Amino acid sequence: MPDLLVDDQSEVVGERFAVVYAPRRSRDRFSENCVQLMESEAAALAAADPQGNRFAAKVFGPSRSSEGLRLYYLVAWLE
Repeated sequence: MPDLLVDDQSEVVGERFAVVYAPRRSRDRFSENCVQLMESEAAALAAADPQGNRFAAKVFGPSRSSEGLRLYYLVAWLE
């Protein structure tokens, strides 16, 4: 994960649990249309579907790319 500046007073950007659509799990960042935010780790694990390339993860974001896209960075895959 790249070094990102985080405003500790804001809850907009931070670590969250999610289900990530990832045909290849070798990537470390995902556009927001590939990320479904979840309320908890248990919810992310329950919603995961490895056969459909949807994996539970902890992500950091959203962050704006230079192209103006909102990105989430992988912190860890959840098993």
